[in-house]
Amino acid sequence: MKILSGNSNVPLSDAVARILGVPLAQASIKRFSDKEVFVEILENVRGEDVFVIQSTSYPANDHLMELLIMLDALKRGSARRITAVLPYYGYARQDRKTSPRSPVSAKLTANLITVAGASRVLTFDLHSAQIQGFFDIPLDNLFASPVFSQDILKEYGRGNVMVVSPDIGGVGRARSIAKRIDGDLAIIDKRRERPGVSEVVNIIGDVKGRDLILVDDIVDTAGTLCNASDALREAGALSVRAYVTHGVLSSPAVERIMASPIHQIVATDSIQGCEEVMNCSKIRFLSIAPLLAEAIKRISEERSVSVLFD
Repeated sequence: MKILSGNSNVPLSDAVARILGVPLAQASIKRFSDKEVFVEILENVRGEDVFVIQSTSYPANDHLMELLIMLDALKRGSARRITAVLPYYGYARQDRKTSPRSPVSAKLTANLITVAGASRVLTFDLHSAQIQGFFDIPLDNLFASPVFSQDILKEYGRGNVMVVSPDIGGVGRARSIAKRIDGDLAIIDKRRERPGVSEVVNIIGDVKGRDLILVDDIVDTAGTLCNASDALREAGALSVRAYVTHGVLSSPAVERIMASPIHQIVATDSIQGCEEVMNCSKIRFLSIAPLLAEAIKRISEERSVSVLFD
């Protein structure tokens, strides 16, 4: 097995490599003066089982091109099998037509990854399950639920905790965690007038006097979470915390979080946070390196990955 890392999240790649006891493969990733990406694999990969770890996070287009060019370089270097490991799958929110003449960019991205040379894909908490069908190659989609559930039980126990889905689409994710910690479930009915702007319409469930945990897959500008926390506190919640898989956390997310009644946001390290995010006192990170490492090991050894969902 060989593990190759792009530039999007080198600390996560290093952590995965250390757990597996496999050094990161040597590669040179450069940019010409006009910002064209050039990749050269600096060691033999002929006949190897290669895993490329790259989140297509900010700057999304640069990191996506890095990934595609690395895949092409490995294919032309005669790698036996190439697995694209995407801790965060960018463009996942564009998974359907939302208006006339709009694209389905999640499908386009899947096509690009496949054509570039990926034999299979390993990713983490896709924004919607239908994206799995966009690929014509095998795809394994890991879930954050086991990681979050363990941390919730460790930090807060079972006591007065109630899990809340910030929208109808995330009910399945929230229900899975509520079941694992033996907690109750509430749902927020919201309306999104335009991308990045949401409005809380109604809260389904009695949250008065409860310690609440909002569960979501992506937090970008944090508008949804902050609006939800305001509504939940007004409805009588004792405290509000949030667990999110992918901390995009673009501006003005940190400012909003600090001004909101949210006690803490816990995110995985699928996306490497900027300095402002890393220094925010209300944001804590959980590592998914052990989970990714185990999945990579099982894929390489042709063993079941589905046991990691339990």
